[in-house]
Amino acid sequence: MKRAALYLRVSTVDQHPETQGLELRRFAQERGYEIVQEYVDHGVSGTKVRRPALDQLLGDAHRRRFDAVLVWSCDRLARSTKHFLQVLDELNESGIQFLSQRETIDTEGPLGRAIVVIISAIAELERSLIVERVRAGMRRAKLEGRRIGRTPLDVDRKQVVCDRLTGLSLTKVAKKHGVSRATVCRLVNESNAAKLVT
Repeated sequence: MKRAALYLRVSTVDQHPETQGLELRRFAQERGYEIVQEYVDHGVSGTKVRRPALDQLLGDAHRRRFDAVLVWSCDRLARSTKHFLQVLDELNESGIQFLSQRETIDTEGPLGRAIVVIISAIAELERSLIVERVRAGMRRAKLEGRRIGRTPLDVDRKQVVCDRLTGLSLTKVAKKHGVSRATVCRLVNESNAAKLVT
């Protein structure tokens, strides 16, 4: 039985990697793999080349602790074609097979490796087009005089700081001014920082 490692990644802390994990475990069982290790990067962007779990996976791949790496989707492994191909090269040099469940990709043969390159390049192009569309929309909104980003905080900052420093609780100050407790803390910290500068 071939030994498999699962790699799971979610970008934000409110997402849960177990969604990928459940499907990958079933996928591994269907393919006849024994799962020997699960590597999870939780709350880590795919644009980051260095990731704790991915780094550990690549180190263990060099030590031949498993025969294959299974991912739910190629974009879980890397967001750029360059990084994706670097990871695949490292796995390939160690004789490790790569399988993606969603794209039904298996790098065991040359056709599988070619398909991986094509899909990765298309995904990167799609992301670039989305970024360009967003930037174009922001430029248009700016030309039309629309505000981009958050609306400015409409609150008497000095009074918020004064109320907090006179001993009112965070909750009472926040309710009085109609802002969050975090905003009260931020305004007090900004006020303290300004005093240190002057």
